[in-house]
Amino acid sequence: MDGSREERWLSGAGAPFEVRDGVYAAGPRTLREFVEAVWAYGERDFLVHDGGVMSYRAFFDAACGLARGMAGEYGLVPGDRVAVVMRNRPEWQVAFWAAQLAGLVAVPLNAWWTEDECAYALDDCAPRLLLVDGERAARVAGWARRTGVPGIVFPEDDRDDLDDRDDLDDRDGLDALEGGPGGGFVPYAVDDDPYAGPPDVDVLPEHDATIFYTSGTTGRPKGAVATHLAQAGATVHPRYFAAAAALARGERPGGGGRMVSLTTFPFFHVAAFTSLYAVMAAGGSLVMMRRWDAGRALELIREHRVTHYAGVPATALRLLDLAWETGDPLESLTLLSTGGSAPPPGIVRGLAEAYGERIQPRNGYGLTETCGGVLANAGDAYRARPGSAGRPSPATEARIGEPGPDGVGELWLRGQSLFRGYWRDDAATRAAFAPGGWFRTGDLARIDAEGRVSVVDRLTDMVVRGGENVYCAEVERVLLDHPDVVDAAVAGVAHPVLGEEVGAVVVLRPGAGAGAAELRAHAAARLAAFKVPAHLLPYAGELPRNASGKLLKGEVRALLAGVSSG
Repeated sequence: MDGSREERWLSGAGAPFEVRDGVYAAGPRTLREFVEAVWAYGERDFLVHDGGVMSYRAFFDAACGLARGMAGEYGLVPGDRVAVVMRNRPEWQVAFWAAQLAGLVAVPLNAWWTEDECAYALDDCAPRLLLVDGERAARVAGWARRTGVPGIVFPEDDRDDLDDRDDLDDRDGLDALEGGPGGGFVPYAVDDDPYAGPPDVDVLPEHDATIFYTSGTTGRPKGAVATHLAQAGATVHPRYFAAAAALARGERPGGGGRMVSLTTFPFFHVAAFTSLYAVMAAGGSLVMMRRWDAGRALELIREHRVTHYAGVPATALRLLDLAWETGDPLESLTLLSTGGSAPPPGIVRGLAEAYGERIQPRNGYGLTETCGGVLANAGDAYRARPGSAGRPSPATEARIGEPGPDGVGELWLRGQSLFRGYWRDDAATRAAFAPGGWFRTGDLARIDAEGRVSVVDRLTDMVVRGGENVYCAEVERVLLDHPDVVDAAVAGVAHPVLGEEVGAVVVLRPGAGAGAAELRAHAAARLAAFKVPAHLLPYAGELPRNASGKLLKGEVRALLAGVSSG
């Protein structure tokens, strides 16, 4: 939308998305206020999964019951942290929203993290309760036993496949799975009394709602803390972008059929919440996948008449490739949305060639620190400018800090959904903000005369592999822990589907016998799988560094260019 007139219709004085003092005037003020409204959707299908369907009423009643248990049986009070360590499943949402109903701070942890990575985050946020699935219980059981923190385990059931349940083979890690509020783990017991409601606690806009972990330049995870008011703003952004896109197509916002979204982002990733908030606000259905498989995704789209697809560009490309190969018309699909990393131009071009304008393309931009998407580019505007991330929402301001002659500089953001700072890390918080409350994103961008933002590069030293951030310093530190490695440098290697893969240049000790397989195994024992280098290049001599000893990453990338996995 080029807009002005249409945007005034949506965000001008008295409009649905009017902003006053930087906050959506008619929006919710807390996540508890937001989720309580979905009770009105009653028996509509909410969470669709392999085992069946959970209605809005069943979801809300279960979340209220768990919230009552956390406040009553476990004695948790507003401000206490609870960690959610699960893969995508209906109970993940029950656990997260139970925390919001009880005024607690939900801390979603990466379900792919190793035991050591989980322990670091748990030590940092110090939760009073763990909400975990059966697959990940062993990863946190040792930490729980050491600290005496109790946990609730959401058991796996017979329909779940067991391909990635290696942790359950380690029975020693599950010794803590007996106990209750005083220590140990207990199995989740559903309390879905429809008349009891949520606990009677005060939840205020300025209270903390979430801590999502994101790595910093040191490679150590940092907890980005968002208040209820910030997350409440994030619930409104996707509704505004959907309304703006409808007006741009000459349609009435809110018209059309019911939203059915196949969302493939992991729930611990803020990108999932951009889709989730849109679904919940509209009373739509969220179709879940246990793990990504393009063939299964096409089956789900047909079976459930999916209208909206959301995922990282890598999964969207695989989905479209298979649909084109098999001649699948994707007849129910009306929107294909990507996020988490920059989309390749081929997505919008191929979508148009195969399906014309029937399926609307959309991409956006957001960060953990912005509680998800705050820029969006959709429809004809996206087709015309596929390199743009779009315009900001009405409650988001964007500017370029110290732009160069070409207009490129660091992208700074300010607005309602911005996080308040990093958990217990004042130094990192101060460094993240410029005067006036502007958040330094670490991305290089330009803004055109119509307010569209194009992200052109990153200041921060990280690899974005299929939407997951991999910080080079963390991988370098792990490689340097190997006794045969003298020096190591990590950088991204271009990949046609994932965007980037992790590459490493290593200097070995004279006479050392460690090969690529051994070094990968060493890294895999200490890092999540997506961080393990796919490319390893032995290097004779000293790695390129500047006078102060810092690695010259441009030269490192040049060394890795064209290297295949070994």
